[in-house]
Amino acid sequence: MTLRIDRRSLLQIGTLGLGALATPGAGRLLTGAGFTHQVASGEPGPTSVLLWTRYVSEGEPTLRAEVAEDLEFGRIVGRGEGPARNEGDFTAKITVGGLSPGRWYYYRFVAPDGTSSPTGRTRTLPEGPVDRFAIGVFSCANMPFGHFNAYAHAAMRNDLDLIVHTGDYLYEYPRGTYPAADASLPGRIILPEGEIIALADYRLRYASYRADPDLAALHRNFPMIAQWDDHEFSNDAWQGGAENHDPTEGGWAARKRAAERAWREWMPVSDERWSSYRIGTLATLMRAETRISGRSEQLSYAAVARSAGDDVAGGLAAFRDGAWQDPARSMLGAEQEAWLEREIMRSVSEGARWQLLSQQTVMSRINFPLPIAEQVMSGGSEQARQRAGLLALAAREGLPLNLDAWDGYPAARDRLLGAALEAGANLVVLSGDSHNGWAGNLDLAGTPAGVEMAGHSVTSPGFEAALPRMDPQSVARAVVEASPNLAWADTARRGYLTVTLTPDAARGEWHFLDGVRERSTTMAGSHSIHALHGTNRFAV
Repeated sequence: MTLRIDRRSLLQIGTLGLGALATPGAGRLLTGAGFTHQVASGEPGPTSVLLWTRYVSEGEPTLRAEVAEDLEFGRIVGRGEGPARNEGDFTAKITVGGLSPGRWYYYRFVAPDGTSSPTGRTRTLPEGPVDRFAIGVFSCANMPFGHFNAYAHAAMRNDLDLIVHTGDYLYEYPRGTYPAADASLPGRIILPEGEIIALADYRLRYASYRADPDLAALHRNFPMIAQWDDHEFSNDAWQGGAENHDPTEGGWAARKRAAERAWREWMPVSDERWSSYRIGTLATLMRAETRISGRSEQLSYAAVARSAGDDVAGGLAAFRDGAWQDPARSMLGAEQEAWLEREIMRSVSEGARWQLLSQQTVMSRINFPLPIAEQVMSGGSEQARQRAGLLALAAREGLPLNLDAWDGYPAARDRLLGAALEAGANLVVLSGDSHNGWAGNLDLAGTPAGVEMAGHSVTSPGFEAALPRMDPQSVARAVVEASPNLAWADTARRGYLTVTLTPDAARGEWHFLDGVRERSTTMAGSHSIHALHGTNRFAV
């Protein structure tokens, strides 16, 4: 039996607790008592789901989680208990089992004094044949840049089954840095004021974000499978450091531990760094970790240029044939690579129609268009002209745009795509990080190996911020023309991605919000593209 969720029920649950979050006094939720930050769910399986809340009080009270078939909790079908731990920033996570596959449930937490949390809605994963499954995909939500309108829009939908967040759930910068103070939206205040480095800093930043009413609504209405990217730690993080981590801020290992601990406290996630989820016979969703477990340090064109002296082109050519293609460089690390290969093979052997890989950075090859470089060099700032000139030289030597993405790790990408081909997979890669929307065909030496649907950002600016005087449609068209594996791109708009799977097709639809400077769910358009099963290519 499948529980029907009508729009009236969705509207009712969607507004529970919303007024308190939207008021000017919402800051009290960061330090108040009781249920301060609503509820969330994640890690769904066919018979269980993980439930999250935060309950502030003295001591460590035991909370009771209740799961019901109805909004009034007249038919409770699952219970669990767990503490709201002081040492865990008063957060509680309880996994409730004994549920039925592929159905919606309501849930809440009850405190020892009898008070209840807001009511949430969640869904177990299906078993057996599945005709349709829809996933909302999100990334890159920088609060001071604007309102989380993409979260608000998705939270009110009744045709999604699951939310996937590919990272940059929050940003580590101090106030006035990305965005600058004059570009920050009034009222979108992040805490603490400075850069987040210690455990208390990360906790307070999560508390700031989780007090947002639209993010709260998304968590309240859907289960989420989430993974961090770099900004949950620090910009351009890798196994041994980050671009935005300075030794004067302390050791990287300590900062990394603090960031991961706060993430696990505040998010509805398990303790596994990577995991997989079976969606009946339709798909296997594999959640990978490409930042801190095994990623080699990013390469740099600027470093190549500095070491090359007067012969930058020659230095880039040597780099192209040497360090860039080094097979020892990894995005995942040997342990995770082996796990992912096994999971892909197992998914195919067990008859799943699609193999979904949810990970953080863009996998498609993206090149820097020379016409754009020429325009920047003719009228940009000195810094922009220098950067464009270096990227143009790299492009002429056959090198890609972004070395922080999979383009900086081509041997690792080839190993992954080779494993997918060997397994006979129907691979669909879900990505974020770039702030722009991409649809790419993933080839290995000319053989179709999968497709990528890379989502645009919730609020963080994309190409349009770096190229403000250029027509966004012309920019997107130039990037696609310069990148043979790209099927489509949008380089200017904010929103989110929906991926809808059927046994015969995987369809991506990029939803564009009208803006982020005003709180609104008005849409400015969408774009869709699909791949047919068995092709590993987007249909023309």
